[in-house]
Amino acid sequence: MFPLARLIALGAGLFGGIVMSQAPELTQQYGQRIGGALDELRVIVENFDREAANNSIDRQKALQLYGASGEPFLRSQGVSMQQTISRYETLEEQEEALSTALPVLKPFVLIRAADKTIFANAFRDFIPAVPVSIPGMVWASIGFLVGWGLLRLMGFLARGAYRLGAGRRYRLLH
Repeated sequence: MFPLARLIALGAGLFGGIVMSQAPELTQQYGQRIGGALDELRVIVENFDREAANNSIDRQKALQLYGASGEPFLRSQGVSMQQTISRYETLEEQEEALSTALPVLKPFVLIRAADKTIFANAFRDFIPAVPVSIPGMVWASIGFLVGWGLLRLMGFLARGAYRLGAGRRYRLLH
C-alpha cells in the first residue's frame, strides 16, 4: 500500500472512530429525554389514577366508563388517556432496558426500540462530546476499525478489478 493510501485509510479510520464514538453520547441524551417525558407522563397517569381512586374505582374501570359514555367527547378522552397510559408504560420499559444494559451495549438498546419522536428530537438537539468513558472509547475503536477496514476493502477490490481489466486488455492485444 502506498503511503498516501495508508494516510487515507488512517483518515477513514479516524473519521469512523469519531462518528461511532458519539453513539454512547446520543444514547445518554436520548435517555435524558425519556426521563423528562416519563416525569411529565407520570404526573398525568398518577393524577388519573388518584381521581379514579377518589371515586372508588380503579384505572380500568375509569377507562371503561369513558368508553361506555354516550358522549363522544368523553369517549375520545378515554381513548386519549389509554394512549397516554400506553405511551407511559412503553417509555418505562425503554428506560428500564437502557438502565439495565451494560454501558457499551446501550446504543444497541436504542437501535432496537427507540421512540421515534424522542429519538428525532434527541438527534435534532444532539451535541457531540469527547468520549472519555470506556463505552465511548470502545465505540470509537469499533468505528476506527470499521472505517479503516472498509477503505482497505474498497482498495483491495479496486486493485483486483484493475488487475482483472488489465489482464483482459493484455490478452486482447496479444
